[in-house]
Amino acid sequence: MDPNGSERAPAVPARAKQGAEARDWSWVEDTVWTERMVSALVNGVKGGRWYSLMDKVFAPDTLEAAWEKVLANDGAAGVDGQSIRRFEARAELYLTELSTALRDGSYQPQPIRRVDIPKGDGRTRPLGIPTVKDRIVQTAVKFALEPIFEARFRPTSYGFRPGRGCLGALREVAQLIADGYTFVVDADFESYFDSIPHDRLMQRVEERVMVVSWRSYAAGSSKTSCTTCSDGRRSRVLRKAR
Repeated sequence: MDPNGSERAPAVPARAKQGAEARDWSWVEDTVWTERMVSALVNGVKGGRWYSLMDKVFAPDTLEAAWEKVLANDGAAGVDGQSIRRFEARAELYLTELSTALRDGSYQPQPIRRVDIPKGDGRTRPLGIPTVKDRIVQTAVKFALEPIFEARFRPTSYGFRPGRGCLGALREVAQLIADGYTFVVDADFESYFDSIPHDRLMQRVEERVMVVSWRSYAAGSSKTSCTTCSDGRRSRVLRKAR
């Protein structure tokens, strides 16, 4: 009871806030993450900031693994009209060209193809479809970045995380109910992905990873900078190894 006589919801137990289980890192992409790097995820890196990841992104093995993911997901062509099947026919050549472009700074992401998907309430949801090449690069960058941020997420977060999903969340809720925690708060951000503050988001990313533009990487710059994409947004990538 609180001082006003109202019933107070019990605090979330320590088990739910911190978790006791060891994290499973078996899902990380081994073309990027060595055992030593995985250990650093657990123990932390000096200054809390990661450097020298760009060479992992354009490595041929990483791009090959990223292509396999994109191939498995299938999907429509982007603005260049190149389908998954057309890319597959000359995948070895295209991946070599992509690795070279990422290394020498000539890579430029293409505009996003926008389509509207009907929603149940009669409205539409905009969907952006990158080109196949850009999806490969995005996946390769995801291989490098995801574990760094995954290491900081709370164990009770289940949405859009590797090895986690609805069933795990339901098990967590069931256990909390069995433990006597019966108050539920249901909240959502309306159209959040339409209004993400990208500048603030990038500031938070840069607290964990040193990033520079493609062209600055190719020039060997040690300063953070950015380059403007064809859709008008900034695109930054990981700092060159020094």
